[in-house]
Amino acid sequence: MKVLEGIRVLDLSIAMSGPFAAMKLADLGADVVKVEPPAGEWQRHTAAGGADGNEVNASFLSLNRNKRSISVDLKSEAGLDALRRLVASADVFLQNYRPGVARRLGVDYESLRAVKPDLVYVSISGYGETGPYAARPGQDLLLQAMSGALHSAGRPGEAPTAAPFFLVDAFAAYSAFEGALAALFHRQRTGEGQLVQVNMLDAIIAAQMQEISVRTVGGVAQERSERIHAHSYIRAPYGIFPTSDGHVALSFAEPAVLAELLDEPRLAHLEAERDGFTRRDEISALVEEGLRRRTTAHWLDKLGVAGVWCGPVYDYDDLLADPQVRHNESFVSYDHPTEGPVTTPGFSFRLSGSPQTVDRPAPVNGQHTREVLRDAGYDDDAVARLEEKGVIHASPLAEN
Repeated sequence: MKVLEGIRVLDLSIAMSGPFAAMKLADLGADVVKVEPPAGEWQRHTAAGGADGNEVNASFLSLNRNKRSISVDLKSEAGLDALRRLVASADVFLQNYRPGVARRLGVDYESLRAVKPDLVYVSISGYGETGPYAARPGQDLLLQAMSGALHSAGRPGEAPTAAPFFLVDAFAAYSAFEGALAALFHRQRTGEGQLVQVNMLDAIIAAQMQEISVRTVGGVAQERSERIHAHSYIRAPYGIFPTSDGHVALSFAEPAVLAELLDEPRLAHLEAERDGFTRRDEISALVEEGLRRRTTAHWLDKLGVAGVWCGPVYDYDDLLADPQVRHNESFVSYDHPTEGPVTTPGFSFRLSGSPQTVDRPAPVNGQHTREVLRDAGYDDDAVARLEEKGVIHASPLAEN
């Protein structure tokens, strides 16, 4: 039996943070019903990195496995009534609308709590439900830029460089997932539902627990280095260094050890904790000079044997071919009815007694509309009438 088997989740979210959080609940066995408009969630139709897909793009596939899809017009009274019926048998309701939209649609916490008093209602926003920035667009890059994190790496005078993936969306998703689980546990003990509020700004601030505390507790300002250095609050050498044919990642190496390995006596008298911060540009320059003399393979072998923390710098093709990644089965593969073979990142944790599996591919829009409405008590004639009026959409792939 899976951990969340018997738990029903209504996922009204779009883009990444909400769908990712809902998918993690689905992977644990929850029955996650993705509620989409008749045209489908916009992410279905927005190319991810140019990967258009046949009918469903790669981004949507990656964030919506193990879900069912119902396609319904919530702007119609009949559609809203259908949603309320679903809420009556739901445990978790998740949305990431802009502040105020849920209330206008009639699907805010107070409205739905009247339907299901013990509902766990998860709301994800960009900056918070209220406050001076509440109406701002909660987009990942904008939150990265505001978070302060981008001034912890790079060189003075150069533009800060953002993370090359949706870092803030991911942290917000994990926060929503964690909050939903905590609220479900609370409900199990007390019988009480509650509102879980997550915002992307708080999520990325909390993720920098150590770094920001160095500033707030230790009073140490962020100071970027002139030389290669990946983090302003970590001693040198620390970063991605060029070799004669590529790059190598290097962290927390003792200068005296590197002095021997790189044949660089100028490092021999430097002490890691004493000089690693105050003379980090000098240390980084000497390390860079030494590593450029030989190949990446040479340094990974020589540094590794000496116990120096080092590693390869991969692209995605390298990652997919790596033996540890293959051993861990870090990716999952399945067949999709319109996209064919699909491979995406798998599960971030494993449970020995309740393994996570891909039981459903990411649904096509409205694939389970009839099925879900029947679960809510609609008979076949009522479903057919809603379909005729355009209140709902049922995919041709749906089973009758």
